[in-house]
Amino acid sequence: MSTQHEVPSYLTQKEIGPWGVYLEQIDRVTPYLGTLARWVETLKRPKRILVVDVPIERDDGSIAHFEGYRVQHNTSRGPGKGGVRFHQDVTLSEVMALSAWMTVKNAAVNVPYGGAKGGIRVDPKTLSIGELQRMTRRYTSEINIIIGPNKDIPAPDVNTNEQVMAWMMDTYSMNQGSTASGVVTGKPISLGGSLGRREATGRGVYVVGCEAAAKRGLDIKGAKVAVQGFGNVGGIAARLFAEAGAKVVAVQDHISTIVCDTGLDVAALQAHVTQHGSVAGFGGGDAVNDRSRFWEVDCDILIPAALEQQITEANADKIRAKIILEGANGPTTPGADDILHDKGVLVVPDVIANAGGVTVSYFEWVQDFSSFFWTEDEINQRLTRIMREAFGAVWTLAQEKNVSLRTAAFIVACTRVLQAREMRGLYP
Repeated sequence: MSTQHEVPSYLTQKEIGPWGVYLEQIDRVTPYLGTLARWVETLKRPKRILVVDVPIERDDGSIAHFEGYRVQHNTSRGPGKGGVRFHQDVTLSEVMALSAWMTVKNAAVNVPYGGAKGGIRVDPKTLSIGELQRMTRRYTSEINIIIGPNKDIPAPDVNTNEQVMAWMMDTYSMNQGSTASGVVTGKPISLGGSLGRREATGRGVYVVGCEAAAKRGLDIKGAKVAVQGFGNVGGIAARLFAEAGAKVVAVQDHISTIVCDTGLDVAALQAHVTQHGSVAGFGGGDAVNDRSRFWEVDCDILIPAALEQQITEANADKIRAKIILEGANGPTTPGADDILHDKGVLVVPDVIANAGGVTVSYFEWVQDFSSFFWTEDEINQRLTRIMREAFGAVWTLAQEKNVSLRTAAFIVACTRVLQAREMRGLYP
């Protein structure tokens, strides 16, 4: 057995970052795994890591190189599944952790996938559309050896979208010699994408948020909501909560923080963001210069929907929310989790709260295989049922074991993954 928090040889202690957070989460759940704990090292070691060079020719004729990753954490329950992000701060530690959280997330909602994740360390805003396409296609050709509809299925993530998925699908298909629509999800509808996929993660946050509020006796109508990140997850969740009668009192993005005690006009704010690329300059609220004050906003529900490690020991005690819905992956550190638990804040973990996206990705994958597509109402109904059932199972176990929802979700998920590992055995 390895020592606790052993750093893999391909990471330095300084680089352990998000992967270290994940390892601590696994250590916390291990005592609840019974005889399956003998397999727990499986969860601490990614199955496969691919680091690739992504060279492209820039529009000015120069050659640029970017570092890309694809990590397959676990495939005991099915093919790898997880997004691809283009961001200047992407690291191997981050991609490893994100792939592991995908393993847990897919198992927590009982979708028959393993966990995977990918990324390129690049600021896509510095690329032209042509350069972005060339980089995407080169990256896809480099990871082509380990992806496929039955092996590993990428999807959109930070700074990637339907167009990027279309380029990935086309590149893979050209190498295969036939159209393989199921190699990625989050595609345009015209290429086998699923209705409801774009809104699925935010809708899932809203669905479990309503379930959590009901458990806490909180009426959504009139509830105050604060959202960090106003993109595909936070923006959709904010809109759905506002439509249900909640007041969105604060929104923070990568540039600015906007607050309004009586509630922001979410539709107008979304239109502003579409036009200007940020909430900055929106006239329907007050701008706050000190970004840290966002965490002190008086609210009932807080939705961190940006990047990982946003809620830490430094700001957790300032949070005034009753419920936190983790729209982002890994936004709360273990130390912050403890502080929030002591304060009586209900944290609905990422592996449940933001699982709507991968759930509808699963629907898209199934539809691509059958070439039979469901209506958006059917998609949303199926998504709502799965999210409610997953939350209900985790809530019940948390009450039985007297543990947090995060620990309960990890118990459910890790048990499923390790049962599959044990039943399959080791080959050869």
